[in-house]
Amino acid sequence: MKLNVCALVALAAVVGLTGTACSGSDSKTAATSSSVSTASAPPANSAQPASLVPTPADNQATKGPDAIADNGIHLHYQVNGAPGDVMAAYKAALESKGWAVTTVVTSGDAHGGGATYTGTNGNAYGVFDGGGYNTTTYIDVCTWPTKPANPNCARGDR
Repeated sequence: MKLNVCALVALAAVVGLTGTACSGSDSKTAATSSSVSTASAPPANSAQPASLVPTPADNQATKGPDAIADNGIHLHYQVNGAPGDVMAAYKAALESKGWAVTTVVTSGDAHGGGATYTGTNGNAYGVFDGGGYNTTTYIDVCTWPTKPANPNCARGDR
């Protein structure tokens, strides 16, 4: 199910304002509650990871972003290129966008392969999983405003 981040932000703002306006507290407490509510709202953090993710070179198709647990997003790319080359180039693209990337695993032979990376960019956390065969590579990207307890990045439809 796709969730619209802007709709979630608007809903969070309305709920925060409604809760403050309808509470029985005095204006001094309401002002404090309002500022706390605004400060803890997720709009900037939940949108930020998407802007930090590069689109792979030779991208042929993109699905997403789809909302996932813990205010994260999932993107799925289909890329024209050998898996090893595509994933090495994508790692370099992530690093050029400010990601500190850790290689979890790589695999490959003359016909296929892939890699899984994790990374941080400020407070943002990401899992980047890709692989394929011959000249088709699939990359699944999941990013969160902060590292979730269970950073599971399920593979998209292939």
